[in-house]
Amino acid sequence: MNSHSAKPAEVHSGTTNYADLIASLDLGSKVRLLTGASTFTTAAEESIGLGEIRLSDGPTGIRGLDSSGVREVTLLPNATLLASSWDTRLLYDVGQLLAEEALAQRIHVALGPTINLHRSPLGGRLFEAYSEDPLLTGLLAAAYVRGLQDAGIGACLKHLVANESETERHTMNSVVDEATLRELYLTPFEVAIADADPWSVMDAYNDVNGVASTENVHVNTEIVKGEWNYSGLIMSDWLATRTAVAAANGGLDLVMPGPGGPWGEALIAAVEAGEVPMSVIDDHVRRLLLLAARVGALGEQRLYDMEVPAPTSIGRRDQLVQLAATGMTVLTNRGSILPLEPDQSVALIGRHAVDTVCMGGGSSEVSPPHQVSIAEGMTALPGTSLTVVDGVAVRTRPATVRRGVLLDPETGEPGVRFVLRSTDGSEIEERRTGSAVTTIGWDDDLDAEVAAIEFHAVTTLDGPVDVGAIGVGDWTIHAGDDTFDYALDQPHSDGDGGTDRRGPSMQDILGGALQQPPFRRDTTVVSSGTAISGVIRRPMTPGRFAVTVAPAQRNSEDAIAEATSAAAEADVAVVVVGTTEEQETEAFDKSTLHLPGDQDALVSAVASAARKTVVVVNAATPVIMPWRDEVDAILWVGLPGQEAGHAVAATLYGAVEPSGRLVTTFPAEDGQSAAWSVTPEGGDLEYAEGPYIGYRGHHAGRAPAPSFWFGHGLGYSSWEYRDAHLTGGSSVRVNVANVGGRTSREVVQLYFAPVERDQPVRLVGWQDVTVAAGSSADVEVSADPRALRRWDTSASRWAPLSGRGQLILARGLGDVRARLEAVPADA
Repeated sequence: MNSHSAKPAEVHSGTTNYADLIASLDLGSKVRLLTGASTFTTAAEESIGLGEIRLSDGPTGIRGLDSSGVREVTLLPNATLLASSWDTRLLYDVGQLLAEEALAQRIHVALGPTINLHRSPLGGRLFEAYSEDPLLTGLLAAAYVRGLQDAGIGACLKHLVANESETERHTMNSVVDEATLRELYLTPFEVAIADADPWSVMDAYNDVNGVASTENVHVNTEIVKGEWNYSGLIMSDWLATRTAVAAANGGLDLVMPGPGGPWGEALIAAVEAGEVPMSVIDDHVRRLLLLAARVGALGEQRLYDMEVPAPTSIGRRDQLVQLAATGMTVLTNRGSILPLEPDQSVALIGRHAVDTVCMGGGSSEVSPPHQVSIAEGMTALPGTSLTVVDGVAVRTRPATVRRGVLLDPETGEPGVRFVLRSTDGSEIEERRTGSAVTTIGWDDDLDAEVAAIEFHAVTTLDGPVDVGAIGVGDWTIHAGDDTFDYALDQPHSDGDGGTDRRGPSMQDILGGALQQPPFRRDTTVVSSGTAISGVIRRPMTPGRFAVTVAPAQRNSEDAIAEATSAAAEADVAVVVVGTTEEQETEAFDKSTLHLPGDQDALVSAVASAARKTVVVVNAATPVIMPWRDEVDAILWVGLPGQEAGHAVAATLYGAVEPSGRLVTTFPAEDGQSAAWSVTPEGGDLEYAEGPYIGYRGHHAGRAPAPSFWFGHGLGYSSWEYRDAHLTGGSSVRVNVANVGGRTSREVVQLYFAPVERDQPVRLVGWQDVTVAAGSSADVEVSADPRALRRWDTSASRWAPLSGRGQLILARGLGDVRARLEAVPADA
């Protein structure tokens, strides 16, 4: 891709006179521009040459303006898997890839990256965010932003700030002291803004210390726009803005979505009454115009004349395999059982092996052309001896249908034909989707109210299946000779499962319809070609609707018996376990880190029967592993995107080294983290642990030793660190020797443990290096100055640490290779 041809010339010209453009607009026109024109577009203004700005959800894919599920787009690996590469070059490439995907849909701004920290491992949306460390998160985010914006596509850092959990997310108040806010939660935003100048930032839903994020003068105006001299635009999260005066004066520039909202006439009246200065309105408009100029929506409009690889192209698929495989992480590897040998017979076991989870739930979901299971990926390898066995049930809710399970009866193509009908029965719209899901959102321009949704498909499955429905409405489903009727109602609690201090909001009501709608299912028997059809009457819109057809959930005893029998006959048993979008999702947090269902019992049973056992963990975030010492190897693979199976197969057999390092500490048991609770009390979520989240809390003794430390990862070789020495006050050089049998990539991590008792250990830098077997390389790692400071609350400013303490070279703090006494700069 020639990214330079995608850039509007005006971005760098500096010739646009924004003051003149703004002066030509009356107050009503200015205010109209400051609220979205639709769900994912801003308003145009022909008189000044301003076109609409098109925004898209999707840190793991560019979903585009269409939320109905019709358009197929590329599904990338999730954020924690990409971040586990610890590779800024890889994150830059991800930004470039997403820019190509955005250009294919004429999107101007991609709503990402998500750079909130992994405060508690229970956070439901951690799969979208990078890590528990502020420096690692900020530097990776900066690379991602540069990749997008070098191609002329705007990035949007989100969610500002202290937005680390989903429970009561629209109403919760994050209570966090100023030093912790500065040193941890604002640092990723500060680093990304300083190093990459992202063109937009998104305010969060939550309050911070009693002030709504969209109204927070201290964060938005004093810090971001003031101290950091940020020139870009701050937009709201969708439906997050509650007020006119407080939000407009609080540093928010753009209300999303539109065209309704709390601004409009109320903001005009506030300006006329002197409650909001005209200079504030003009600054908001100027920032919007700057964003428009940067993305090619002001003046001469961008030309979309580039050829973009299709999601199914060989080049795109190879790229996705490499991206996913690089971040996969070897947690244990006793006897170097990994990589597998091609001539070994393998029993591949588990529901996640045949129904691999490739993405999390919520606004990051997209409709990919396919999702390759691990069973499919390993079967595709030539010469492998493979037996595949389904595992125990892993879901409470039915999964949306995988591509190929249902076919359009008219075309024979994968997917379902939906017909939207009005109150008089006439057809409003027909949708042919590649999946079994359709969404009716604010952005759908429909001619009439949807009174019913018909659906038509045939299944390719044979035998017992679970047939069901997801979505608010009155359902009738015909499956062969069986008919099922369901009345699925909106839950009465708010959509976040919490107590709303102000009563259920529109966000809460729609959260249940869009993020986790109600479901029902029944078991029947079908044969390939059986018709699956029916109607949804009184569908709640906006809403999400899915017809579900899947192999019937199995009895755990039968599944485990079949698995152990197969394991006993094979050279190696590979058991795939993990979480699903029920745990890895926007809008809901986890209640435990234990694997769902009877997966732990499955692993233990297989390990007792097999000669050798490898466990593949298909999860984006930490899980508890009570069988850790019973198995020979553990490979963590995240949520690997549409090419999941091919990426996992490539790492298991060593075609690509899984050189990832963990970005989140894995506790040994529930509750064993300094920061654990994600549930507000009386609406407040206290960040009482201060700066001691993740590895910082474990190192300080505020939580028991974890199963696996942040930064842990073995790769496929062994390493010796030699002759570590200081080259400056906060720089270290070390000779890194690959003493294993294959070329491998090492990530040399540098931590600093200050002598100050109230300051935790922290990552201050890292450097990766690839070294051939039997060779070595000199590696120098310098500490980032932003990790060597503290916030002086009494003086309200940054102050340097004393510089005294230890510089630690490590492969995660559970594998320290050298400790050096730091030399203060003034020594």
